[in-house]
Amino acid sequence: MLAEIFSMDAIVVVIVLAAVLFGGTQLPKLARSLGSARSEFKKGLAEVQEPPVGTDASAGAHTGGGAA
Repeated sequence: MLAEIFSMDAIVVVIVLAAVLFGGTQLPKLARSLGSARSEFKKGLAEVQEPPVGTDASAGAHTGGGAA
């Protein structure tokens, strides 16, 4: 079913509809903004998945031995 949605015919129809809706001059701007949004999203995912540089893994552990 998913293969039918992303077939070559469907992709061509989507591109033609985008050209009609946005116009030929707006498509490069739209593609550029989508590309930069995608790269920013990937950067954000990489920052979340990696621990910050310079932190110790045991630095967050608290033994509770301090005076209250």
